[in-house]
Amino acid sequence: MTDWLNPVEGRAWRAVVALLNRLPGALDTDLQRESGVTHFEYWVLTLLSEAPDRRLQMSELAQRANSSLSRLSHVVSKLERMGWATRTAATGRRGVLALLTEEGHQKVVEAAPGYMDVVRRLVFEGLDAEQTAALADLGEILTTHLGTVLGRAGQPTATDSRR
Repeated sequence: MTDWLNPVEGRAWRAVVALLNRLPGALDTDLQRESGVTHFEYWVLTLLSEAPDRRLQMSELAQRANSSLSRLSHVVSKLERMGWATRTAATGRRGVLALLTEEGHQKVVEAAPGYMDVVRRLVFEGLDAEQTAALADLGEILTTHLGTVLGRAGQPTATDSRR
């Protein structure tokens, strides 16, 4: 027997689906037109630019980017071809580090103003300060919940009884 969503849950879910379907494409369109990168590529470059010494272990970068290691590896390969990132073996640890090159850092700096403008236009201009704070709270709560349900590997955990 299906446990259908109640009217409020259905309304909330439809809003989430609409947001998930519309926002990524809008971000990609603007970023590709203005800077020649996808939103995910820009996000990876940004995460590297914010990391100590502009480097992160690939597994850590995948986690921060909410990505599979496979998808991240594909994107980092593209960033390497563009001269914006490199990979190297982690010293004294297992794994591979992704490093942001100076050209990659410059790309982030160049793309940031346009990115901030499109994020503000697409998201924050539609919200007041209270709604923005609520969005931040809800996003953090749902992200934490997903991490608990899916676990670090992105797969349902043994304790997830609704699989």
